[in-house]
Amino acid sequence: MSREFPLSLTPPDWLVRNLQSQPAAPMNKAAVARAALAMTLPLVVGLAAGQPAYGALASMGALSGVIGDTADAYRMRILNIAIPQAFGAVGITLGSLVFGHGWVAVLAVTGIALVSGMISTIGAVASVSGLLLLLNAVVGAGLPMPGQWWLAPLLMTGGGLLVLVLALLAWPLRSGVPERDAVADTYRRVAELLAACATDGYDDARHAVTQSLNQSYDLVLARRARHHGRSPDLTRLLAQLNSVIAVVEAAPAAHLRGKPLPVEVPEAVRHLAEAVRTGYTGPIALGLPEPADETSRAVDHALRHTAEVVTAPDVDPYALDDRLGRPAALRSRAAQAARNVMLSAASWRYGLRLALCIGIAQVLVSIISVPRSYWVALTITFVLKPDFGSVFSRALLRALGTVGGLVIAAAVLAEVPRGWWDVPVMLVLAPLIPALTPRGYGYQTAAITPVILLLSDVLNRQGTGLLLPRLVDSLMGCAIALAVGYLLWPESWHTRVGDRLADAVADTARYVESAFGDTVEPAARARMRRRLYRDLSVIRTDFQRALTEPPPTGRRAAAWWPLVVAVERIVDATTAARVRVKHGAAPPSEAEITQVALQLRELSEGVREAEVLIAVRTDLTGPPDSVLERLRQEVAAARAIASPR
Repeated sequence: MSREFPLSLTPPDWLVRNLQSQPAAPMNKAAVARAALAMTLPLVVGLAAGQPAYGALASMGALSGVIGDTADAYRMRILNIAIPQAFGAVGITLGSLVFGHGWVAVLAVTGIALVSGMISTIGAVASVSGLLLLLNAVVGAGLPMPGQWWLAPLLMTGGGLLVLVLALLAWPLRSGVPERDAVADTYRRVAELLAACATDGYDDARHAVTQSLNQSYDLVLARRARHHGRSPDLTRLLAQLNSVIAVVEAAPAAHLRGKPLPVEVPEAVRHLAEAVRTGYTGPIALGLPEPADETSRAVDHALRHTAEVVTAPDVDPYALDDRLGRPAALRSRAAQAARNVMLSAASWRYGLRLALCIGIAQVLVSIISVPRSYWVALTITFVLKPDFGSVFSRALLRALGTVGGLVIAAAVLAEVPRGWWDVPVMLVLAPLIPALTPRGYGYQTAAITPVILLLSDVLNRQGTGLLLPRLVDSLMGCAIALAVGYLLWPESWHTRVGDRLADAVADTARYVESAFGDTVEPAARARMRRRLYRDLSVIRTDFQRALTEPPPTGRRAAAWWPLVVAVERIVDATTAARVRVKHGAAPPSEAEITQVALQLRELSEGVREAEVLIAVRTDLTGPPDSVLERLRQEVAAARAIASPR
């Protein structure tokens, strides 16, 4: 008799999400060429000078520069590469000073881990700087450096700066081009948003616009603190970004109307995007149809205003509608960052967690004889970076990527003789790092592993004897990161993500109160809305990371995900109502606004206090023809969301 077994061979969703590669993006050919040249040239010089170990150290420094070579704007590249290299030089120096000093080295590396973790919470550049500080300190404390104490930091920093020099070669010819391309891409994203109105793809298009706006503002404002009011190109780009915000604000009203916009509308935005990209300032025939209601009037008015700004040959920097405000001076921002690091609970929490894991790893390898033991701490440093992604996901992908990279490394170390043959091998392996990194962390690990093993073999000539220690140490590091930095750490998923969502809901209540009337200046209202969408974009990313984790975290994230979408729709509905009022609809009463804001504040407190979502009865009433009717529906839907029983 046959028997059916109710066994499912379908892998769980969290595992599928982890193993899926990122969508393929166009290859950055310039970054690939820089990686090949910057990591190979030091080997050539070292071999020619009879000092291959020196060349290997410089190539290791170039590797860190290649990993940090992710910015588009040239000034951002200086920050992304040069500042982390300075921290890396400090790290390798401190590590070398305690090499071979037993427990002193353990305490020193643990202390550096605490500092590294705390400064990593400041921002993206600080995160990479903290990463290199700790990585190089671990290498210096675990591996004897050739030559005088100052030689290793000099060589590694020189290798990283070589990447920067190569990246800046085209600056005189392409100054401002990355910023202009970014703003033009934002316009194209807005065109896609308008084309997606009244379709199921609207939410994804809106999220893409938010990300593009964030990137464009970051690139433009990176230059603005120094050049504000003196650079005509910069002033035009900022004006073009500010003007397209009105089009973005009109999109929710068009979406909630439920009717697709005429094809001429997104096509007009595409024409404006091309004008931004090329710097065209002549007349543009928009070909827009005659508006029929307040929503279409809002879209028409925003587009015509944007076209005037895009095609204006000159923009008065002092008459500019400055919606974001001028960035504070560098000294003030540095002081604020220092205060945040010292006083922030999140800063201390991450710093202590990283220090604990590194300390345990250092103690463990001091007690147990582990070949190449510094690789354990290196693995923990890479894995335990919550701002880079889910710790669980990075540990899993690190292990899988290491295994894949070891297969390539085994062939290289077994079949390729050391010496000048390292040059063509590096020319092949180095470009794989920037080529595969966009596909995901596992692909990046698989590309980096054979490069690191090749350079390590140049330093110590152990050949295939490096393979097994690398595998064992990487698995040990992943296990420590998972056990101590993930499973046993008393930081719950709700603390990491739920509090941020609660803050966003409270900010949404303030936005609802400020959206109508004249009590808040338009520039301040625009800043509030931009900040809200930026925060919601970060929260969406955090939730997507949480979905890659196994139960219970992944299950909780899946249960809370509809609330994230609901809050985004509440912000959209508020913006749509404000746009309609601005273009002729009757404004809502003060009682209606107060009622909605009260419900949102109650929802915020509930999210902050609850571990699971519980359905709450919501009584929101008002005139059915009010501009707030759709907003009331969205708030009621958000409060009615409950977790699965």
